[in-house]
Amino acid sequence: MTLQISDPREEQKRLAAIEAASMVRDGMVVGLGSGTTSAYMIDELGRRWAEGLRFSAIPTSERSAEQARSHGIRLVTFASHPQIDLDIDGADEVEMGTLNLIKGRGGALFREKIVAAASRRFVVVVDESKLVRRLGHHMPVPVEVTTFGWELTATRLRDLGARPTLRLDQHGTPFCTDGGNLILDCNFGEIADSVALARKIRAIVGVIESGLFIGRTSEVIVAGQDGLKHLMAG
Repeated sequence: MTLQISDPREEQKRLAAIEAASMVRDGMVVGLGSGTTSAYMIDELGRRWAEGLRFSAIPTSERSAEQARSHGIRLVTFASHPQIDLDIDGADEVEMGTLNLIKGRGGALFREKIVAAASRRFVVVVDESKLVRRLGHHMPVPVEVTTFGWELTATRLRDLGARPTLRLDQHGTPFCTDGGNLILDCNFGEIADSVALARKIRAIVGVIESGLFIGRTSEVIVAGQDGLKHLMAG
């Protein structure tokens, strides 16, 4: 069944997600990203699975796992499949030129980074509004932190120039990741040196991972009013 989407931007994202899903071939091990764009991609892979495509998948969140299971897609773990052929995911910001990313608005950044790091190819799908000159232009950097001592971790992030905010869920209670951790959304403004900042954040005790994805992107599929374009790393 073809989805009817009235929002032009959502339709662009859906078409870009379908383009990315077309890269999946029989026998591949595929990373399934999280978020709205990835949901379109998983639905398209579910459609192709029903037509006979066979691959193994490692999801980056419980929500993506549930969606994949609903299509009958075979899920595996790193225990049996330590190398991923292709990881497809969205992003909150893409820095033009470097293709470095901010990810994590959906709360799955730690698992997303593990999957991306294990992948031969990491393909990112976005609409053109996500392209920025510098990271931090309109999005904070999500930082996943331990529940114990998170207040101290927030202080250390302030020392780096951040304005951290504890993420809350729809009920007004602290948002909890699939791994049982908290997220601090850290507004740094435009980031002049995202490589150095990522390194400094990682050095803080209590930080699990940050939403700065540096040097991991193979390709970005950008959906816009003029159609799809492909940005390649390097």
